[in-house]
Amino acid sequence: MPTRRHLLVTAAAATASLVAAGQAAQAAPAAALPQVNMEALIKAAQIDPRRADSAITAGSKDSVLAVERALQARGLLAATYVDGHFGTSTVAAYAAYQRSLGYSGLDATGLPGLTSLRLLGDQRYTVTMPLSPGSTVAFRGATVNTRTRAMLLEAERLLGRQLTITQGSYSSGNSSSAGTHDGGGALDLSVSGLSTTYRTTVARQLRQVGFAAWLRTPSQGDWPYHIHAIALADTDQSAAAQHQAGDYYLGLNGLANRGADDGPPVTPKVSWEEYQRAA
Repeated sequence: MPTRRHLLVTAAAATASLVAAGQAAQAAPAAALPQVNMEALIKAAQIDPRRADSAITAGSKDSVLAVERALQARGLLAATYVDGHFGTSTVAAYAAYQRSLGYSGLDATGLPGLTSLRLLGDQRYTVTMPLSPGSTVAFRGATVNTRTRAMLLEAERLLGRQLTITQGSYSSGNSSSAGTHDGGGALDLSVSGLSTTYRTTVARQLRQVGFAAWLRTPSQGDWPYHIHAIALADTDQSAAAQHQAGDYYLGLNGLANRGADDGPPVTPKVSWEEYQRAA
């Protein structure tokens, strides 16, 4: 039969054990939330809908999965599409989420913006490598965002000359543009007075700072010779511009015929942020 002293010692030990457990629980950090790399996510959102298969864009799987799980939790995406591939079903689900926030037009294309991405991830994930197109500004008679302006200025610095903008961004109503200029990150540049060789040089330099850029010719459409450029990873892109960015990554020409890329090869294909980090 246990003595009173034995019972007191046992009770004290149990109390000490509970205190220690409580202190350990307080000291243990909360489990870290998954991270969504926004740069990787946007790259997948541009490329994956343009693939002929359900391949996963390198480096994007975990970020895409976190977003897809959050969309599934809101009843916007079926479990079968929670697979790390940011395909058309995920695009449609994200667009539905954007509309649920009251967004419309360019803000509800299914391409994640920083605000909606953070709201979707509340208590589920944190956002790293954030992207922003910046504010909209007037620049050389055209409208662009500050990210696109910075990219063009850097390409011009490397070229050692100023280029002429013939069409900027956020400009709807041009039927020959097929909607690519309705949002951000889109530029058409004059090649008047430039040699054939130098036109290629300009397209190459634009690609090196983060544009998908091609020389367009009259034989391709109802337009004069010009250079067409789409800023990769611009989250203000129209749906048409998103498709061109994805096609560029996939080695295509950004036209409706989805032919082989006819522009100067650049390796690796980088966004503006990737260019800046490597510079």
